[in-house]
Amino acid sequence: MKKSETSENWKRVSDAEWKKRLKPEEYHILRQKGTEAPFSGEYDNHYKAGIYKCAACGQDLFSSKTKYDAGTGWPSFWSAISEDNIERVPDYSLMMKRTEVTCSRCGSHLGHVFDDGPPPTGEHFCIDSLALKFVPDDG
Repeated sequence: MKKSETSENWKRVSDAEWKKRLKPEEYHILRQKGTEAPFSGEYDNHYKAGIYKCAACGQDLFSSKTKYDAGTGWPSFWSAISEDNIERVPDYSLMMKRTEVTCSRCGSHLGHVFDDGPPPTGEHFCIDSLALKFVPDDG
């Protein structure tokens, strides 16, 4: 299947099906654009080598090689694995302009990206732990 066909199939999953596939707290983050409490997620202080995938569809999103401690209480990365695997969406929901990050395959909400990150990109992907599934390099 071509990538675009795969994305289209994932984006056709109904809301009722997402509710069946995801735990309630995952559904709230991934499908309703919620946010977990800071310092509460399992990946905030997680620094094992591996790949962070979309918790909804399994697409590769972030590498442990770009993870850093931003002190915000959420997993932070200075780069995505590929710009093709994420989408950047303008977000004005808190009466300010932010940039939401979503999974390009299934459209799930992941978090936000800011311009206060470290070199080499200067970007700070602030991502909810519940939006991610970690796969270690050895597994």
